[in-house]
Order: sequence, then structure tokens, then C-alpha cells
Amino acid sequence: MKYLIVCFIIAFAAGCTAGGGYEKATDPQDAGREFIRATLDGDHQKARFYLLQDTVNLLLIERQQRDYEQLSHEDKKLHRQSDIRPVSIRKTNDSTTVYRFYSTYNPRDTTAIVVVKSDGQWLVDLKSILQP
Repeated sequence: MKYLIVCFIIAFAAGCTAGGGYEKATDPQDAGREFIRATLDGDHQKARFYLLQDTVNLLLIERQQRDYEQLSHEDKKLHRQSDIRPVSIRKTNDSTTVYRFYSTYNPRDTTAIVVVKSDGQWLVDLKSILQP
């Protein structure tokens, strides 16, 4: 009986942490906001959950993580405390949305990311920052 209870607890715990415990984005704005918030907070595991998984995107998020880790403790704190300010959220088609924003950490730096629907899930395509 103890064995059965232990197996149940392990199975339940594994089910609760599947996908890091993060909820799928319900729309492109949600995906963009969750991704941006995760990167500002330094939660790169969560950012990866909301990221379109391809080679270039994974290289870009690794670079972003290394850059974040190089920040001073004070700059990291300011990133975590900053707010996300959407400038525009423009639907390009049924599966692509451009999310333009800035954070209060650096209000002069407006950034645009593309959020795409892939296999029924809204994900950030970080490669969009490479395009002029």
C-alpha cells in the first residue's frame, strides 16, 4: 500500500510540474507579456516556455541570458521592478502578431517582437529582433 501511495505522489508531482508549471498563453498579447516579463525578471526557463523552439531562437535566448547574468545586482533589480508598456499590438494575420513595447527600465528603447501561433500555441519568435 505504501508503494502505491508513493507512486501516486510521484505521478502527481510530475504532472504538476510538466512544462515548468507555466500556463499556455491564451492570445498573442499574453504570450508577449509573459515572455517579456520573464526576461526582465531573469527567469529564462519561463521565457523559453513562451519561445518558439528553433535553433536561432534558442541561441538568442542563451545570449540574452548571458547578457542578463553580466548585469550588476542593481541593474537586475531595476529590470525586475520595471513595467512593460505596450506601444502597439498589431495582428498581421490569424497566426502572427507584432508586439511593440518598451520597459520603464529604458523607456527610449522601443522593441518589437513577433508572436506566432505554432501547433495551437502562441509563442514569441525572437528572430524578429534581427530584422531591420
